[in-house]
Amino acid sequence: MKNKGIVFFLIILAVVIVAVVAIDFNASKPDKQPANPYAFNVDPFSRIDTALILFKESRDLAISFSEPTGISFRGDELFVVGDQKMQIIEPTGKLMNEVSFDQKPTCVYASAEKIFVGFRKSITILSRDGVKIADWNSFSDSTVITSIAEKSGIVFVADAGKRIIRKFSFDGKAQGEIEGKSGNDQIHGFIIPSPYFDLAFNTDGELWVVNPGKHSLENYTVDGKLRTWWQASSIKIEGFSGCCNPAHFAFLPDGSFITSEKGLIRIKTYKPSGEFSGVVAAPSKFTENGHAPDLAIDNQGNIYALDADKKMLRLFVKK
Repeated sequence: MKNKGIVFFLIILAVVIVAVVAIDFNASKPDKQPANPYAFNVDPFSRIDTALILFKESRDLAISFSEPTGISFRGDELFVVGDQKMQIIEPTGKLMNEVSFDQKPTCVYASAEKIFVGFRKSITILSRDGVKIADWNSFSDSTVITSIAEKSGIVFVADAGKRIIRKFSFDGKAQGEIEGKSGNDQIHGFIIPSPYFDLAFNTDGELWVVNPGKHSLENYTVDGKLRTWWQASSIKIEGFSGCCNPAHFAFLPDGSFITSEKGLIRIKTYKPSGEFSGVVAAPSKFTENGHAPDLAIDNQGNIYALDADKKMLRLFVKK
């Protein structure tokens, strides 16, 4: 009798254990779990007061790219790169020229005379009609080229992999580097957690660089001395959030900044002094968790956003 009692007890215990495991398994299914009380909800920050939206979407241009990566505007022409090619497009959407490459471009910059196409660790220079002039290949294996600009015959190259700005003459000779250090107790360098590292010259010929890990835009002399900066770290509409934003920026003719963010995708405008002005395009305009649009500004201050998720160029004009 004693042995039978033990067996009966063990059977009941086994049934209880199986029942507990089954209940716990069902409760662990995604559709059965209670809401996470600590989850961060960005929905309130996705909704933008319409009074803050200063631009309207004028038209969209479809582009024949599977993975568009960069855009530049110069002389009434748009230069778009992606896949393994570059296209020169009129603002009407008419294709003027196409150039093929043997690798995927990461960025493009059109100067008055030349086109600079950046790849991960090389640069190809073309004439304005798309004929190859030269290749620059003197970069390290850890280089990740993300942005190019030019002033007075000096080409500035943002290298996100090495976290520096490289300078070259038009013939490809190295002219030094900018490390992004202030030269005083606030030394920090460029903080680049992901390959988003943009630079551009404003209408006054001043070099501005994104320090994405600090959510700041910094103004340097061409010799690499930090002159001034402004910073806006906030999930709210007036700031930048996440690990590294803004992802891209450009300048309006009046010197105002246009910025593009990844994560919570927003395109916004800031005064030349860095004060928030308003919104160009709200998150609802874009694919959730999509790519930050690269930006180009035409001579009238209209904004072209390269939407890599919807495969189109989107034109925004002032209301």
